[in-house]
Amino acid sequence: MKKNILLWMIGACFFIGDICLAQVPHQVGGFVLGKDIADYKEMVRMETSLPIRHMEYLKEVEIKEMEGFKSGLICYGTCEVPGRIVRIKLKYADSTKKFYEALLERFKERFGEPTEWRGDPFKIVIAWKWSLTDSENNKISLTLQHNTKDVEEKMGNSVKLTISNFMEEEHLCFEKRHLETRKRPGKQEAKARGKVDWDRFVPR
Repeated sequence: MKKNILLWMIGACFFIGDICLAQVPHQVGGFVLGKDIADYKEMVRMETSLPIRHMEYLKEVEIKEMEGFKSGLICYGTCEVPGRIVRIKLKYADSTKKFYEALLERFKERFGEPTEWRGDPFKIVIAWKWSLTDSENNKISLTLQHNTKDVEEKMGNSVKLTISNFMEEEHLCFEKRHLETRKRPGKQEAKARGKVDWDRFVPR
């Protein structure tokens, strides 16, 4: 009995050790999730900063030229913690599939096997995603993608690193602020909305 318990404990130690070997990423290309975008003013073009469509609680800014990367966008919050980086999207300078496969192997070595397939069924776009949780219970998603054919998607090789719960915090903050400032339409306004100007909708 004691021998069985000892063997179980040894096995559990090895299992826990394997889990610990899988790291949880927080940075790529010199940018770190959770840091203030102001800390990277020498690495980004702040004049390019724009709100993300349908996600006005976030802004994206382009990176400056960096060795090994062709382009990139850094996403940061504007409500809960203004300036806090919540997503990093970078495109590698090397767009070959050979480079992608080499990257994928290194990603697996560091973060374990991917959680889910995010590419298309025909593998025109090849994309793998990791969903991880760090020691502070932050939800981290990591996606590595290769694409040289689908013009609807980002071309070449790219990486996306997101801290999902920070994005959710920004969203909830934005909704709360706008709920407080929103007002119900008055009777006259509601009546006006009931009228439909069909001439505007029907071609002539």
